[in-house]
Amino acid sequence: MKNPKIISLGEVLWDLFPEGERFGGAPANFACHAAFLGGEVSMISAVGDDSRGREALNILRSYGIDVTLMQVVPDAATGTVGIELDSNGKPTFTIHEGSAWDQIDWNEKLESRVKDADAVYFGTLGQRSEISRNTIRRLLKAASEIPRVLDINLRRPFFDASMLRESVQLASILKLSDDELATVCEALEIDTSGSPETMIRQIRDQQQLDLVIMTRGAEGALLATPNGLVEQPGIATTVVDTVGAGDSFTAAFLVGMLHGEPHDRNLQNACAVAAAVCSHAGAVPVIHADSVRVPTARSKS
Repeated sequence: MKNPKIISLGEVLWDLFPEGERFGGAPANFACHAAFLGGEVSMISAVGDDSRGREALNILRSYGIDVTLMQVVPDAATGTVGIELDSNGKPTFTIHEGSAWDQIDWNEKLESRVKDADAVYFGTLGQRSEISRNTIRRLLKAASEIPRVLDINLRRPFFDASMLRESVQLASILKLSDDELATVCEALEIDTSGSPETMIRQIRDQQQLDLVIMTRGAEGALLATPNGLVEQPGIATTVVDTVGAGDSFTAAFLVGMLHGEPHDRNLQNACAVAAAVCSHAGAVPVIHADSVRVPTARSKS
């Protein structure tokens, strides 16, 4: 099969770790992994006319990602997020407002690219502003005939129940974590007293989704399909930090699905990719054979 054409929609930014800056943003992380794993990826976002924006574009290009639809906003800074890690490598985020990725404008070239794509990826954080939200949703409506993967990314205060409901309704595949399950179910008015297996089946059935994927950290992942559940146990790894692991999981799963991989094998491979990412520092580590490399990291200024 030819390499699948994938569009990633949403934020491109820099994660500000105590030890320095690293390129990130869930859609950008996803795009890098999907491109490395064989996808022909186009990134649709916006950066500022600044050094971080120029460096972000160079990093995307280095992965072979098409940046011809990326927008440069002269009067806004490239996005940044403050990150602190706890003793288990789990991050907390401070997301700075007024970023360039809040100003992704609609243009006809975007719709033309969507019509040639095999799948579209989007999240919830990228929709926090009206401008970008309207552009993302217009693109998703134009992509109604292809897989549309929603990767839930709950970052307070940048979501509410209405945003979650409307986003799920625009998707054909939903990916979320066990930490996000109850919030999504509450937004969809689904009973949260049942088992996780019951809840993800109810989400799939209620919203008429093709698939619902739930990651469970060290415990692996669950997949709800029209034919029942697929369960993948966790894959042992030494956790350094978990930033970007979910994005790599989604990229591996989508590329595998578009290549026709059976669900059980595909879920196992996606968990293996995420486990390897957790064993190395950085939001966008890229798996290559037995090693992981981290693209350009900026030193703390």
